[in-house]
Amino acid sequence: MVKVRWSLILLLMTAATVNAQRSNKLELTQDFVDNNLNNAIAQYHTLMERVPAGVLPRTYLKANDSLVTAKSNSWISGFYPGTLLYLYAYSQQPDLLEEAKERLKLLEKEKNNKGTHDLGFMLYCGFGNALRLTDNADYEEILLTGAESLASRYNPTVKCIRSWDHNGDKWKFPVIIDNMMNLEFLNWASRVSGNPKYAEISKTHANTTLKNHFRADNSSYHVIDYDSETGAVRNKHTHQGADHESAWARGQAWGLYGYTLMYRDTKDKAYLNQAIKIADFILGNPNLPEDKVPYWDYSVAPGADVPRDASAAAITASALLELSGMAKGSKSTRYLRAAEQMLTSLSSPSYKAPIGTNGGFILTHSTGNFPSKSEIDVPLSYADYYYVEALMRYRQLMAN
Repeated sequence: MVKVRWSLILLLMTAATVNAQRSNKLELTQDFVDNNLNNAIAQYHTLMERVPAGVLPRTYLKANDSLVTAKSNSWISGFYPGTLLYLYAYSQQPDLLEEAKERLKLLEKEKNNKGTHDLGFMLYCGFGNALRLTDNADYEEILLTGAESLASRYNPTVKCIRSWDHNGDKWKFPVIIDNMMNLEFLNWASRVSGNPKYAEISKTHANTTLKNHFRADNSSYHVIDYDSETGAVRNKHTHQGADHESAWARGQAWGLYGYTLMYRDTKDKAYLNQAIKIADFILGNPNLPEDKVPYWDYSVAPGADVPRDASAAAITASALLELSGMAKGSKSTRYLRAAEQMLTSLSSPSYKAPIGTNGGFILTHSTGNFPSKSEIDVPLSYADYYYVEALMRYRQLMAN
């Protein structure tokens, strides 16, 4: 296996975070990480052969052996090229890079898309990795244009980036917890462009979300609806959780990841404290299964017919690996052990598909939108992305 210069990889974890991990003994082996990454490469060669031109893979339906795809304006569009780029960074197999480049061509026009808040997912997961791996200046221009498009959705009265536009009479200015995942993109844009505007928007959005999205137990609402003219909170709702007061599993993962990266980028202790609070809510939740792969909502009583969400586990594991290097003492160890357990579970036959099956996706048993009866107990492109990212982060810990 070719040793890759870690500086070429999307900023998985800062050097300080990695160095802080040295006090914790790693329990997973090099063979475990390498075997699972090599299996992921084999799976994505299967997936590459199935994806039609002009679209991106979203999920797979076993019942009729069909691949479900999406166009470039879907929020999931960046995950397939992003996963390919992580796997290329690990293996240096040129066909992975070439396939990623071809799919990124489909996404370039989304840099001008001002009708979505998901540009962090759509652009940064793909072009961010590609820029660091190839030093292609065109990718930097695409990203900076995309950051400006994202910033156009910021409302200075609400002090947030708007999530959805078409809401009928239900919401006026909805902001979802998922929106925290855009902030890394904006922080990057300020560093590269020298324009502080993007980082200021990022920090203000994070502060407003910190003020309004979280309950006393540190779980998060999914949707906060604001009055766009006054900035007042109108509603605290859900769109994908069990009910308005429930703790939708993937939403908790987005919050954990988002505040962890905000601490990484700003060193503001308020963000570290919030990330720790979210992690403790997740790991202390009585409905979290023993294998640490959550049911689709933490507020739903466990049962044989309640679907899991492997995507929430993958996102959480990746975030906990970084957070464990920021936290101190027993919390640091607790987060690392939990991430290791999540990766072990996701890499077991209970969640990882045999090579050549599952349409080429790596993980099984994810849940997209349970209330809408959409993508329940299926593979999902973003589950694969964060699973591979977590493996790469763990490999980074081993290399230091």
